[in-house]
Amino acid sequence: MNTTSTTAPALEQFALPVRYPQAPVAWPRFDVAVVGLGYVGVPLAQEACSAGLAVAGFDLSSRVVEGLRGGTSHIDDLSDADVRAMTAAGFTPSTDASLLSRADTIVICVPTPLSASGGPDLGAVRGAVRTVGERLSPGSLVVLESTTFPGTTEEIVAPMLEEFSGLRAGRDFALAFSPERVDPGNGRFGIRNTPKVVGGLTPSCTERAVAFYSQVVDHVVPVRSTREAETAKLLENTYRQVNIALVNELAQAFHELDIDIWDVIGAASTKPFGFQAFRPGVGVGGHCIPIDPMYLDHHVVERLGRPLRFVELAQEINTSMPAYVVQRVRETLAAGGRDLAGARVLLLGVTYKPDIADDRESPAVPLAEQLVALGADVAFHDPLVREWPVVGTKRIADGALLTEVGDADIVVLLQAHRSYDADRLGAVAQSFLDTTGHATDRAQRF
Repeated sequence: MNTTSTTAPALEQFALPVRYPQAPVAWPRFDVAVVGLGYVGVPLAQEACSAGLAVAGFDLSSRVVEGLRGGTSHIDDLSDADVRAMTAAGFTPSTDASLLSRADTIVICVPTPLSASGGPDLGAVRGAVRTVGERLSPGSLVVLESTTFPGTTEEIVAPMLEEFSGLRAGRDFALAFSPERVDPGNGRFGIRNTPKVVGGLTPSCTERAVAFYSQVVDHVVPVRSTREAETAKLLENTYRQVNIALVNELAQAFHELDIDIWDVIGAASTKPFGFQAFRPGVGVGGHCIPIDPMYLDHHVVERLGRPLRFVELAQEINTSMPAYVVQRVRETLAAGGRDLAGARVLLLGVTYKPDIADDRESPAVPLAEQLVALGADVAFHDPLVREWPVVGTKRIADGALLTEVGDADIVVLLQAHRSYDADRLGAVAQSFLDTTGHATDRAQRF
């Protein structure tokens, strides 16, 4: 498995004209073509291959396509052996968009980040939809899986597909939305056994999408329309955002009240009903929790003229957590008679969740940036990340981990990767702050 961080293709690439090969390719028929071969698209393609479907993949990144052709995985959840099994089963990844005209079903799985102003950025979706529309065949099914705000499929995707194909959505081709539910690093739930929500532009579109996904997943959940399907994904992650913000705020208050929040959560979790445990941390990361609720809030503000107050407050609390951790680092150093400026601070685990190489939207980034800005000498270690874009930080070698832990003025455990023994690290460190709750020494806990 590829365990180093990789750089995803630039989102705006999907808006560029497709470069055709010099000679036309006589593509065979495909049951499904996946547009966007990232952490959502490749697992879907794998499951479709396992179901015996003829699967193609389209991506503008020649690096990604060539890697997949060569049997190399660029995502955490698939090993190189998994990719080789896909290609042996006939998986055809390509940078040639003409293959889309030979697909019965086209599934769009491209990124939907926030724009510089904090609103939705549908640049990749619009580019992908145009690429699909220009090659769409009558009778095809198109499904958008990219997380987005309610109304995107009906108000943006459908008109664009109609414009560039000359076909009519719901009559000449089927259109649906089905939110991706990929949880990187989850060994229990994958594409096959995670229920699939599906909403079509019309009832017949829903039926067509249900029929397709029933070949790939165990349980398909049809909903009233594309809007309900779009909003379901936003609700899932807004729920998580709000509850994580609650425990993050409680963690700050409980620290001042000398209450161990980890004991409190553990005790509350023994209740067999009416409680679900969420845990505090440095903030929220990944594509979903920091971004999806803001898509929903932006849509509500735009359509109704008022914000979702819980959502905006939760976002404010969670984005403030790196600054709170800096404060705790400063306080811990001060208790030992040391200033933060000039102190050697070692950060352990800079991905957004344990045991994956994905560092998208990781709260470790603003934490490190703030420490550097305050004059700290910041180093980091992560067994899954070799390069990190935070200016002013340096990576310590794997073999020097314990030595560096002992030499640092303070060590901050950000992610509990399996390779980290919190108690051993805490015993070696001069000062140790565990934001994960794994250290048994309560004085070292967040």
